[in-house]
Amino acid sequence: MNIEKLNKTGVLGTRMFLGLIFFTAGMSKLYADHKFPGLIGPVWLEDRLAEHGLAMYARFIAWSQVVAGFLLLSQRFASLGAILTFPIILNIFMVTVSMGWKGTPYVNAVFLLMNTYLLLADYHKFKHILSNKSVQVRPIPIQRNSIQADWIWGICLMMILASVFVSRANLIVGWALCALALVTIVWNQLRKKSENNLKQAETFPE
Repeated sequence: MNIEKLNKTGVLGTRMFLGLIFFTAGMSKLYADHKFPGLIGPVWLEDRLAEHGLAMYARFIAWSQVVAGFLLLSQRFASLGAILTFPIILNIFMVTVSMGWKGTPYVNAVFLLMNTYLLLADYHKFKHILSNKSVQVRPIPIQRNSIQADWIWGICLMMILASVFVSRANLIVGWALCALALVTIVWNQLRKKSENNLKQAETFPE
């Protein structure tokens, strides 16, 4: 396995790992009675920070975790997810250090390093921010391979976020709405993969 392929595998694995960690962590904090499977806690973060008048801040962090984790998992918007995740992890790291939590700061420090790796891997997308000649980039239009697929991702994210509020009225319906969004995402990915394979077959016939 060459270095480039190994790096792509590492980036994909890191995105999926951090995406799952933060998506499930945020959902488990927000769902009714915390009844959503989370890979990492604590689900009682809001209650703990409420003692210091920071309940709204804890809720904001949870919502941010869901959105950033979702973007990382999408791969389609993973670079944006990596940008959003960095300040979230940094905030959580500083909170855990300030409150004297044992062990948690080290875990978040590892997450910071993993997130930094993702940002470095996408350096070619961000380097224009640091360039003094950014004028050359301005004429380049935004191009998307499939606006329809982008809309599907956006709608599914809205469904997942809405499922949090629905869960507080009916937990089963909330789970069902979230599951429907996730199934739609999988279907969308498989559909796009099938279309890409078909295009490649037409471009390079045997």
